[in-house]
Amino acid sequence: MINQVHESAIVDDGAQIGENSRVWHFVHVCSGAEIGKDCSLGQNVFIGNKVVIGNNVKIQNNVSVYDNVTIEDDVFCGPSMVFTNVYNPRSFINRKAEYRDTLIKKGATLGANCTIVCGVTIGEYSLVGAGAVVNKNVPAFALMVGVPAKQIAWISKYGEQLKLPVSGTGTEKCIHTNDCYHLSGSVLTLISE
Repeated sequence: MINQVHESAIVDDGAQIGENSRVWHFVHVCSGAEIGKDCSLGQNVFIGNKVVIGNNVKIQNNVSVYDNVTIEDDVFCGPSMVFTNVYNPRSFINRKAEYRDTLIKKGATLGANCTIVCGVTIGEYSLVGAGAVVNKNVPAFALMVGVPAKQIAWISKYGEQLKLPVSGTGTEKCIHTNDCYHLSGSVLTLISE
């Protein structure tokens, strides 16, 4: 299937967009961007030059993905969530050489209006709640909420909260998939699918 690009969108020459991806109203994709297949870029999305986006990524309306952000496969970016790339911006000081890399790992969900402060890694299948401000690395499968964001629970690959402490030991199955998870200290591992 051919990509669907709305007539109001701007896709600069050189931008790479994988097959079956949809680019909606008033989107701007810069020339150096790499976007995988089966993606959806909602209304008023901006994608910078030094951005890599995997397959099956959903970026909802009003999200700007700035330089030095990498988004792996199957990530959901909620409406109006925010990425940054400079830690201490000043309009009168050029800090492009100080951009910090941000990595969003496979299957993560970034809730509406959350903010991801540059220089962090968001772990696989983690979920950042709406309005949270993330200023440190997020473990795989962590459920993060608040300002600044704190981990309050663990969440399954399916997106169901698991009945495990934030830290300790234990094993739990997802009630929807029967996937089994093991907690050791502050690391949760999917041990069987």
